[in-house]
Amino acid sequence: MPRILVTNDDGVFSEGIKLLASCLAEIAEVVVVAPDREQSATGHSLTLHRPLRMQKIESNVYSVDGTPTDCVNLGVLWLLKDRRPDLVVSGVNFGANMGDDVTYSGTVSATFEGTLLGIPSVAFSQEVGEHFSFEKAALFAKRFVEVLLSESLPPDLLLNVNIPSSEIQGVRFTRLGKRRYQQVVVEKTDPRGKNYFWIAGTPEWQEEEGTDHSAVSNGRVSITPLHLDLTDYRGLKGYPDLEGRLNGLVEGLPE
Repeated sequence: MPRILVTNDDGVFSEGIKLLASCLAEIAEVVVVAPDREQSATGHSLTLHRPLRMQKIESNVYSVDGTPTDCVNLGVLWLLKDRRPDLVVSGVNFGANMGDDVTYSGTVSATFEGTLLGIPSVAFSQEVGEHFSFEKAALFAKRFVEVLLSESLPPDLLLNVNIPSSEIQGVRFTRLGKRRYQQVVVEKTDPRGKNYFWIAGTPEWQEEEGTDHSAVSNGRVSITPLHLDLTDYRGLKGYPDLEGRLNGLVEGLPE
């Protein structure tokens, strides 16, 4: 059977990961390695300055006192080192991960790490709203993964899947949308007179056809292929004059 490593950023005890693992177990050997608590918005952080602890919760289910990226590393490089997983699946996340938010998302970052380790990876996120259901998302994920496993997958495959809370009308391959946060910092004072802060904000999406946000807003599952090459190729072509000027800055520098 194919082997799937499942993780998330909502924690090992979240309903989303339990239902996802249960559904995927019908088509593959599933091993869950997930954070022992919520790690939302941890991004692609890796724990390097303290040891990590992994605890077996039940058969093929492990918790880690670290980030989703830590979990993928421990799962692939230690727990499953005898036979690496054929696929890394992250989710099902409570709430969508679309547009610029993928850079913050622990759910999506887990798949970044899977791809860096040479394993095809998929992130699933469920929009929150009326008719919200992890069950629907987990069942769709099983069908989706079953199709993927029937294909010859490139090791750098990285798909970000968002499932609408409304009735699913179909599937769309999309690009990342754009959103602006009306970002605010809220200052408060604790009972000992010391200041503390909350970072808060309300997203405002740009309405554009072909984006993940547009697809989900219209009841369609959004599938966005991602990659880790962050190079701005327009910049490579657009800055030749600047490169020449900057080369002059090295003259006369100490050896």
